Amino acid sequence: MSFACIYIPNFIFQAAARSEPELRSRPVAIVEGKTLVVAANLPAVKTGIKPGMTVTQATQVISVALRPRAPAEERIAHAALLDLGFSFSPRVEDVAADTVVLDLDGLEHLLGLPEEAAPRMAGRAAQLGFEAHIAVAAGSEAALQAARGFTGTTIIPPTQEREHLGVLPLEVLDPHAELLEILHRWGIRTLGALSALPVAQLAERLGQEGVKLQAQARGMSGRPLVSAQPDLRFEEVMELDDPIEQLESLAFALGVLLNRLCARLKVRALALRELFVEMKLDAHSSAEPGEARPAAKYEKRLRLPVPTGNAMALLKLLQLHLELCPPAAPVTQIGIKAEAAKPRALQDGLFSPAAPDPEKLELTLARLTKLVGEGKVGTPEIANTHRPDAFRIRCFNPFETDRKGANAKNGAPAGNEKLTALRFFRPPVQVKVETRNGLPVRLFFAGRRGDVVAAAGPWRTSGDWWGEDGWNREEWDVGLKVRRRTNGLETIQTSVDLEIYRIYRDLQSGGWFIDSNYD
Repeated sequence: MSFACIYIPNFIFQAAARSEPELRSRPVAIVEGKTLVVAANLPAVKTGIKPGMTVTQATQVISVALRPRAPAEERIAHAALLDLGFSFSPRVEDVAADTVVLDLDGLEHLLGLPEEAAPRMAGRAAQLGFEAHIAVAAGSEAALQAARGFTGTTIIPPTQEREHLGVLPLEVLDPHAELLEILHRWGIRTLGALSALPVAQLAERLGQEGVKLQAQARGMSGRPLVSAQPDLRFEEVMELDDPIEQLESLAFALGVLLNRLCARLKVRALALRELFVEMKLDAHSSAEPGEARPAAKYEKRLRLPVPTGNAMALLKLLQLHLELCPPAAPVTQIGIKAEAAKPRALQDGLFSPAAPDPEKLELTLARLTKLVGEGKVGTPEIANTHRPDAFRIRCFNPFETDRKGANAKNGAPAGNEKLTALRFFRPPVQVKVETRNGLPVRLFFAGRRGDVVAAAGPWRTSGDWWGEDGWNREEWDVGLKVRRRTNGLETIQTSVDLEIYRIYRDLQSGGWFIDSNYD
């Protein structure tokens, strides 16, 4: 059997550095509330900062930047660590917030030798924003202690666990303070020294807890791996030190989050189908005296036509939507969630034309929406109502088929079959109608006169009478003889055309309108 352990040292700081990678080169300390320093990077430690110091002591070092601890970012970083583990093995144990153990048994044909798999794990961890310690060993305990004790990548050959782990300090095992103090009094400070103690005498003095600690020091694993369940919910959060007001700065922060989110999806061999953006707003700072405060939250949901993992295209889409409908107040926190799906498998046909690139098409539609407004770009769809000419606009997606799985070509007329088109006027054209015995006999509209030679109707429809947008109308199909006068070079000619219109009378206002004509 073979196990690998991925350990993220200084996890609290690294969780914050995923949002601000430039913090790695600066002395930075992470503070809990306003009282205690809980983490610091190596440049800060060299200046004298240590975890456990008070904030007052830390502020005396001018060169050190202080950042508040963000539990939400740590939670997301732990989820990214689990994604890293599941990208290599389906059996992953969630040991701690900064540690996962992978069962590599049976995966040699996919991952290769341990000398090849460990560097790949470290490289993929760097893609997710981590500087990880990787260890591979025959037992899970040996891999765990080696990852926590050695830097970089470590490979422990089988049966050589005691030799490799013996130089590590006892603190790697994380014993409780009382037991550690007893061992230090005995002069035991390394795993090798603890492993050399006789088991019977150790059990007499420290009990089963001491025996268990010695087994861990020897790299002996006596328990099965407890596998975690992979989570298909992907989320990224960024806490902002200062509220963001400009869209350019907001786009930069969104770009960082999208890059991290798409990197996590990529290592899991998934793509993004739906994106949900939620921002917390500083409603107090933007409200003028006497004015109502804006909403404290801004939400935006993007449903993509096909799954994608292109962070740049997603960022451009979000920018266009934010320019059309920007937040009403400065942004203090940004969170994005993704609905994952399998990447789209595409195979072009030999004789079918190439379809438009879905990402470029979506960007073009977003630009058009920005120009003409929301709800005006898309595919018309008949609304589920009896209101005449009622329709709505839904998102245009040329990559989906209808409910029966057929494309639009199946509805085209065959052979020489002719279809009659009904062309609607929007808005309807107001018309003056002469009636006789309740039947329309003559129409006057747009400076023209038409005599009714045939009429069918009326068809009466009404609905939504309980609301303000109710309708009550009677419709007619009428055939008109419309006289046209054309000026030639020498004579004036009169021609008679037969035209068919659909007209209606609004029973609420009494007005007549031309609704459409037949072509």
